[in-house]
Amino acid sequence: MERRILIFAPGGRDAELTEQVLAAAQIPCHACSSADELAAALQAGAAGVLAVEEALNTGAFGVLEDFVNRQPPWSDLPILLLTRRGIDSPQARQAVLRLGNLTLLERPVLTLTLVTVLQAQLRARHKQYQVREAEQRKDEFLASLGHELRNPLAPIRTSAALLRRMTPTPPELQHIGTVIERQTGHLTRLVDDLLDVARITSGKVELQYAQLSLASVIAHVEELCTEAAASRRIALAIAQPPQPVLLHADGARLVQLLSNVLSNAIKFTPEGGHIALQATVAGELLQVTVRDNGIGMEAEALERIFNMFEQNKPGSGQLKAGLGIGLSLARQFALLHGGSITASSAGLGLGSEFTIRLPVVLPAQANAKANGQGRPAAASAPQGGDSRRKRVLVVDDNHDAADSLSAMFATLDCEVGTAYDGYAALAAVENDPPDLVVMDLSMPGMDGYEAARLIRQHPVAHDAVLVALSGWGQDDARRRTGKAGFDYHLVKPVAFDTILELAQAEAVPHRH
Repeated sequence: MERRILIFAPGGRDAELTEQVLAAAQIPCHACSSADELAAALQAGAAGVLAVEEALNTGAFGVLEDFVNRQPPWSDLPILLLTRRGIDSPQARQAVLRLGNLTLLERPVLTLTLVTVLQAQLRARHKQYQVREAEQRKDEFLASLGHELRNPLAPIRTSAALLRRMTPTPPELQHIGTVIERQTGHLTRLVDDLLDVARITSGKVELQYAQLSLASVIAHVEELCTEAAASRRIALAIAQPPQPVLLHADGARLVQLLSNVLSNAIKFTPEGGHIALQATVAGELLQVTVRDNGIGMEAEALERIFNMFEQNKPGSGQLKAGLGIGLSLARQFALLHGGSITASSAGLGLGSEFTIRLPVVLPAQANAKANGQGRPAAASAPQGGDSRRKRVLVVDDNHDAADSLSAMFATLDCEVGTAYDGYAALAAVENDPPDLVVMDLSMPGMDGYEAARLIRQHPVAHDAVLVALSGWGQDDARRRTGKAGFDYHLVKPVAFDTILELAQAEAVPHRH
């Protein structure tokens, strides 16, 4: 935590005398002789700034205003301005309006007054640093929680998928497997939303732009939400432009944005209701409206529902299940794309309408090349280019996760090996070189990163497809897997069909 006060009073002896006063009060300080030095000192860290009014003309006003406007959300830098004419001074009035957390003191000022004001500002600044540290600890906790929750979710999801693949399977077991998979998917989305909250509040979300078709986005959104609507007998009508439309956007975040809004509509629409999603294009603007005949909203709720952890209350006053973060994330993802999302309603009981506008549509000439196809079909079995059986190695220190995933591959007529740590994985590679390695990252002894590096160096496994399967999905974890030699990074719990799509590929040139 930074405790020093920056002093900016380059003319006369003001800076020297102030340093003496603060030194006697045991308040760390540093006098800046120019606006450039002040800017550099602010970047290095400061608990507050003490400046004299007449010195602001030297460029310091712009430096302070720029710092105040760019400071992170947790920070509210205290500035103490010494003035001779108080608020009657034009510069003082501008400072009050534009420099944020500003305190004015008229000169001459008593030493005791100066010291006590600065000590109060230091205490307030200390609280700000505590807030920052608490936010950092919260983000670290959420990241760790997400990892720990994903680890048990992975074998649950895989076991449920394995249960459905068993033949013959009684209808009762098929139903149980479907329920487990559906609820595991719901829990996974809640975990993902919590982690996205942490990433957004810490400014760690970066969009991964790519060209994709609107049809594929809508197909994915429909896939995510159709089952929830059907379970409540809600009619879901989806309309989009007849011609192919190509977008330049982050596909995963765009799907999450739209599915969060549509899921919210499903949640607050009574059984037997109806919801319409319509996508239209005007120039480079994509507009998506989601209209329902649900419980509606009062006027004062139309903006509030986009706040974090805020929920709209039904007429009974009871909250619906959920964390109250889906619409907040939707707005954040819309803003990151340079767009907007708004809500409207005629009132309680009269339904709601959400309108999303995103400037992500590529020009018409690029759209002519779009094929409008949806997501690729799931793979059936991982067959290679020759007739031999594909060799797969599953590595995870969680025995349930490793065994259930190995059992899934065994149902597809693969030669399957299982290892429970990095050392055993290396021995398995030496004895029977695999075509595909699906490996956890956080393992005791030798972790997945080191094991992947050593596997890549082994001549018999240099061209194997390496898939990282982990509870960690942050960008730094993905960078580390790339450097270690993995071809793909999948976040637990992952649908087995997704792994199959990768397993179906032949050994590929290493991508990283």
